[in-house]
Amino acid sequence: CFARINQSVFLCFQDCFEDAYDRIPAACQMDLQTAIQETQCALNLVLNNKFSEALDLLKPWWKDSMYHALGYSSILVMQATMTFEHRDIQAAMATIKEALHTCQRFRKRNSVVGSLSSLINKQSNLQEQEMHAEICYAECLLQKATLTFVQDENMISFIKGGIKIRTSYQIYKDCQNSDAFRQFEGGVKLGIGSFNLMLSLLPQRILRLLEFIGFSGNRGFGLSQLREGASSHSLRSILCALTLLFYNTYVSLILGTGEGNLVEAEALLEPYQQNISDTLRPLTLNLNVMCGVFQARARYEECISSQQEWKQIHHLCYWELMWTHSYQQEWQQAYHYADLLSLFFYFIWLYYFMMSEEEIKKTGENIMELFRQVEGLKQRLAGKSIPTEKFAVRKSRRYKAANPVPLVIPALEMMYVWNGFTIVGKRADSTESLLVTIETAEEQLRSDTNPTEFHPDDSCLVQMLKGLCLKHLGRLLQAELCFTQVLSSESRIRYDHYLIPFTLYELGLLYKQQGDFTKATTYIENAKTNYKDYSMESRLHFRIHAALNSLKGSPVGTP
Repeated sequence: CFARINQSVFLCFQDCFEDAYDRIPAACQMDLQTAIQETQCALNLVLNNKFSEALDLLKPWWKDSMYHALGYSSILVMQATMTFEHRDIQAAMATIKEALHTCQRFRKRNSVVGSLSSLINKQSNLQEQEMHAEICYAECLLQKATLTFVQDENMISFIKGGIKIRTSYQIYKDCQNSDAFRQFEGGVKLGIGSFNLMLSLLPQRILRLLEFIGFSGNRGFGLSQLREGASSHSLRSILCALTLLFYNTYVSLILGTGEGNLVEAEALLEPYQQNISDTLRPLTLNLNVMCGVFQARARYEECISSQQEWKQIHHLCYWELMWTHSYQQEWQQAYHYADLLSLFFYFIWLYYFMMSEEEIKKTGENIMELFRQVEGLKQRLAGKSIPTEKFAVRKSRRYKAANPVPLVIPALEMMYVWNGFTIVGKRADSTESLLVTIETAEEQLRSDTNPTEFHPDDSCLVQMLKGLCLKHLGRLLQAELCFTQVLSSESRIRYDHYLIPFTLYELGLLYKQQGDFTKATTYIENAKTNYKDYSMESRLHFRIHAALNSLKGSPVGTP
């Protein structure tokens, strides 16, 4: 029976692409199999850039069918994670609550957390519809976890979100261990794989708290579950593949060491390439510019021009185009895309500092006046400040003085915050070009006859970024000297205290590259345990966690 259901769903998957509907006919009645098929069609409409049609297909039944409810909320969650706008997040949250209510109506009445395993072990008579309801309910709760992350990067939000979604995690664990749920393998693998992968990314101090209330995360197991789910030809196969792609690109870059497996990511998506629209293809093959930073622009521009319905996809492309120009130090073009985004205001203004006087005049803006306005323009999501903008406000305070002190290579500093040096470092010519810019700033600071109170901080920033370039160029001894120079200046730093723990982390990675894993662990652990309350602390702790995990099992000592 399960094979027949899967076959019909897969045929629907093909039909939705081969016979594009001008108007998708709504079903006059809704049984479970029809619901799965319509949800599959809606998913494929999304992949083909037909977002309104997907919502129209799901809307008539989303309060009466668990799969329609799940699909409808998933699209709104996708929209919220693209915009980061408060109203979209609130709308998605409200929809998820309604979807949970819909799914709850189909669950077994006495199927509650903690009793599910016992029910299965006693061979309770769960009907097929009730089994599906458990999986759909768990996936809706997983969406709540996603929005919790989008709302706030602060570590405490992970704990709050974790407590809220423990039900979902427990359902997936019970499903995984139950023979009764084997026909729902695709959904179980997506859920248990995503949870294990997500939890494995959390810093140890948070993970210990979550383990206390029953969570655990195994990255290897999570990845294996998602790989199996991606190859299962089920309703959720493409979602497993996209989750792996997202992990191997954005997540590994922003929250890890930038060592994602891009070959695997593209191989997993290969079976779906002919069925993904021109709009979404650049976002799957090039979800991150690691996939081809200097060849991706044309594809992003094609993505923008191919549809006008979802501006959120345009914003993703603007974001990537901003960075591709930044990596090549094309500051005026990078400013253009930052201005189009208008999301993190700091990105718009930091490019002013990198442009020539002639380019600045063309913008018609007063940079000093703009920076004085920064603190008042700070945005909040769900009552929380965005960490990047907190960082920007701290930087802008030097413009409140009677004699403002310009920032030093701020675009390169922000590039580092977003782990961009990991990308640029893959090309020696681009890294050399960045090094020239950094050494020019270094010389200007060195020749300053009237240093300000910000001079030690600026000098340490320049040395840390210089060390990064040298490390990627293989000049490891010179890189080490730059990093140790920053550390020796710790007592002189007045404002940018984040430079010390970040430099300790980078020096640890340098020793890892040299093969001295003991020394690497010592420096990274120092950054982890001996510093707190600095800018971008959460971001560094995610990277530290990833780095220490990569050191586990490595040979001890210097080879």
